[in-house]
Amino acid sequence: MTDVAPSAPEPMPAEGTELATLVAAKLCHDFISPSGAIVSGLDLLNDPTAQDMRDDALGLIAQSAQKMVALVHFARVAFGAATTSERFTARELKDLVTGMTDGGRATLDWRVAEGDFSKPQARALVNLAYLTVAALPLGGEAVVQSRVEDGRLHLEGFAVGARARLKPEALAGLKGERLTEGLAGQWIQPYWLWLTVREAGGELHLEVEDGRVVMVARMPA
Repeated sequence: MTDVAPSAPEPMPAEGTELATLVAAKLCHDFISPSGAIVSGLDLLNDPTAQDMRDDALGLIAQSAQKMVALVHFARVAFGAATTSERFTARELKDLVTGMTDGGRATLDWRVAEGDFSKPQARALVNLAYLTVAALPLGGEAVVQSRVEDGRLHLEGFAVGARARLKPEALAGLKGERLTEGLAGQWIQPYWLWLTVREAGGELHLEVEDGRVVMVARMPA
């Protein structure tokens, strides 16, 4: 397993206004799909020629609204600190992750030990869990677990399944490298995970092989 967090200070691949712009763009991209679906559902309800689709419209609105709420709750912890909570329980964080991943092809096996997590730890955990599930586009099992050893909190994600993989942009982000080609939207969340772990005084480790992806964040407990 390779250490992908540099031991010596280096110029940040993205910071300040550039970093804020990339995070904002990522969030807008995530929000546009469910919000657009809600508007489409409302248009159907208001269309006198489409009253036979009223039930479908209501179903689309309800499903999209639930997705939007899940996105907002997840983003508040994963990308910011806009919450009154100083610490989060394992159950709260599991609910955030399952709200984002339910309905996908991969199965989430949550083995995170009960206990409280600080804001940086919670931010790292939900991003790591989400990216572990995202590494299984064709399905498989995503195991997310935690343990404390020698005063360090270990957050571990194991993605096992057919064609488990990380896109080149995600690999660059998880290594703390600047994006040179590809989509910034695929890069920013992995980079945000790397940055969160690094600024908390931890290290992020990565292992990628055929049918298996492993991500491990080690942070002060």
